[in-house]
Amino acid sequence: MGLYKKQRTLAAPVSFSGQGVHSGKTVNLTVHPAPPNYGVRFRRMDLPAKPTVAGHFNRVVDTSLATVIGESGCIVSTIEHLMATLSGLSVDNALVELDDYELPIMDGSAALFTRQIREKGIVEQDVPRFYFIIEKPVRIEEQDKSVCVYPDSRRIITCTIDFDHPAIGRQTYEIELSDERFEAEISGARTFGFLHELEMMKFYGLARGGSLENSVAIDENGVVNGEGLRWPDEFVRHKILDCIGDFSLLGLPILGHITLHKSGHNFNHAFLKTFFKQKKNWKTATIDMMDTAGATR
Repeated sequence: MGLYKKQRTLAAPVSFSGQGVHSGKTVNLTVHPAPPNYGVRFRRMDLPAKPTVAGHFNRVVDTSLATVIGESGCIVSTIEHLMATLSGLSVDNALVELDDYELPIMDGSAALFTRQIREKGIVEQDVPRFYFIIEKPVRIEEQDKSVCVYPDSRRIITCTIDFDHPAIGRQTYEIELSDERFEAEISGARTFGFLHELEMMKFYGLARGGSLENSVAIDENGVVNGEGLRWPDEFVRHKILDCIGDFSLLGLPILGHITLHKSGHNFNHAFLKTFFKQKKNWKTATIDMMDTAGATR
């Protein structure tokens, strides 16, 4: 069920190369194993001091187009798909080295990250893995958007989206997270957008690396990509991918049921700040501590 007693890291370094979707720049990155309790950190190899930034919600500096973290003038952009991969595969500790500020978009999904990390292998570390255990619901709402997490003995995400376009419409997907289900059902879902928005962003010098090779584009007639969709509900699956990446910035996995309705990076980040303030609604514990207390798994 994706509930591991011990922390995990990569068995060996894994390297990737590709184009940043917003910068258009070619970037090379390597994900390295890291020691217990290290978390996920990003190191900018192209800067003189080779500074690092923690993949944590209190380092988020922008969520308008992607999730951007930064500290002391050093930023790392578009981290959500790699963070989702590490969280979806229950990798707790990793060092990500890259030679520019934006991670490569690859094919618009986390499929290649996921496949190559699983092929290299993931190893257990001899240190307990802690979880956020939800004891009371935490919820935020704004107009027709909402994010909530409820007590549950499993790691579950339920996401609903609703777009006024016949190619998308209203879609709901639910998944109980495990390495296998993340790879099979979520990792391959690509980012998507409307063609007129992409053209407008390019006009203003944004989305320089955006193309039909790394996103699903929609016009008034439907999906523009010649190969079509990977799943009829690829759109909501991608929103779950983004959610996993955004929620991984809490630093520990949530043991509970996350529900999202029409949320995005910015609203997810707002939820994380609210969640961390409501400390009476959750506790941190290991699986062994839960078993000792007689909790169900």
